[in-house]
Amino acid sequence: MTAVTERALADVASLAELRQKGRLIVKVGRKQIVLFHGDKGVFACNNRCPHEGYPLAEGSLADGCILTCNWHNWKFDLEKGDTLVGGDKLRLYPVTVEGDRILLDVTDPPAGERIDAALDSLRASFRRYEYDRMARELARLEAAGGALPQAVAAAIDWTHDRLEFGMTHAHAATADWLALADTAASTDPMRIAASLECVGHLAWDTLREPPYPYPTERVPYAEDGLVAAIEAEDEARAIGMVRDALARGLDYAALQAPLARAALAHYAGFGHPSIYVLKTGELIDRLGSGVAEPLLLALVRYLIYASREDLIPEFRHYTKALAAFGAPGGEPVAAADFAGLNVNRALDRVVSSGTDTGALYEALLEASAAAMLHFDMARQERTDIPVSQNVGWLDFTHMITFANAARQHCERNPSLWPAALLQMACFLGRVVGDVDHDRDMSAWKVEDPVHFFAEAREALFDHGQFDYITSCHRLKVLMATADEIANRPDAPWTGPLLAAVNRYLNSDLKRKHVARTAHQALSFVAAEG
Repeated sequence: MTAVTERALADVASLAELRQKGRLIVKVGRKQIVLFHGDKGVFACNNRCPHEGYPLAEGSLADGCILTCNWHNWKFDLEKGDTLVGGDKLRLYPVTVEGDRILLDVTDPPAGERIDAALDSLRASFRRYEYDRMARELARLEAAGGALPQAVAAAIDWTHDRLEFGMTHAHAATADWLALADTAASTDPMRIAASLECVGHLAWDTLREPPYPYPTERVPYAEDGLVAAIEAEDEARAIGMVRDALARGLDYAALQAPLARAALAHYAGFGHPSIYVLKTGELIDRLGSGVAEPLLLALVRYLIYASREDLIPEFRHYTKALAAFGAPGGEPVAAADFAGLNVNRALDRVVSSGTDTGALYEALLEASAAAMLHFDMARQERTDIPVSQNVGWLDFTHMITFANAARQHCERNPSLWPAALLQMACFLGRVVGDVDHDRDMSAWKVEDPVHFFAEAREALFDHGQFDYITSCHRLKVLMATADEIANRPDAPWTGPLLAAVNRYLNSDLKRKHVARTAHQALSFVAAEG
């Protein structure tokens, strides 16, 4: 049985006075309501424009019921309730006239109805990427008793089939934004900020994108078959298996192993496959099984489309090194052993170190931290270079976020360690020419890690970066670093890693390369002949 909310009628004004003045402001509890009298009767609405809160009593009324907010020209049909120009819906109050008295029905809709309205309006805000409106709808959702993760889960569902190439940074960052939100107090507006970054990034990545439907046929699920279908870039078969697995009641925990295998089958996508598999599991754990299907479909599509860099000449030695891993014996290994090594030599150094995966991981992570700390920032300013030499801070952050994800996959499935370690070596080798180990970086040493993480997390809530790719990398590398240090607080690489992240968070990041892009376009066209 549907509960019936008792109507709350308020006697608010004299009809004669309203006719004389044309408009009146009245207060009912905390509600400030404006009354209008026009050719089409008496209307009542919130006095605050739903856009930025300016007083609608100062608006213009035309055609008896069309109200214009004169601050930004938003227009509302007071008779039909439509927003004609603008976005958010204006709340109207039903009017009853009894003799000379104006009665308003100020009954609040049921909580469920208000939550649904906030979600509907949030989804509508995606069409034109109305960032401020997204924030308002999140606040309205919470005011109605809804939970912010509910909006994030809904946004994942709304957008998952508008991703032509599958999962994006938005999903990986969402897992970390939600974790970051846990550090804010229950009354802190930063919880809204964190959720806004989640839905805003998803909206941005799918802005004006049409649907890209997923295959709908089920294919009998088999773990090895899923890995093989992804390897063959067979989306219909891989998606079909995921659908079948979910229909049979299998959860992410059952799918994690083959997905991690597929992600680490190649040095691919600049490390994103492993990161995305990890973050998919974190999101499902946090948001519930309702997001499993949209997330897994987007993830599998991404794994299929991810570039496989071990197939290009620069990293082709990776396959040989992987086959050679595990030879008897082995030399002791240290981070310094990888300094100055190109890709092939770094891969060979891993192979020569034997099978002590723990020691190799420690050495490679320390070497990665040292490389990131000593990034030669002059390299990102270069303009007269080929595309293959484009490099920036984000190239280095991936060394850390990949390592963090790969470690967690390998702890669940140790057979993946050879691939993970050799791919860490690929990251090191690819940046060897962009590192200046002779420069003194002692100024970036972090004396108090607890204070550093607290300040860095607080800064992320108001990061000031317009470019989502920039803010999400700041977030992801900080969270990955915190996780690595929590896992091994006394490791020798904690100091260099903290210093590297400290330098990164406090350095300029050049994201738009106007001169470089023009130079590379001219060079490219000239080479076409």
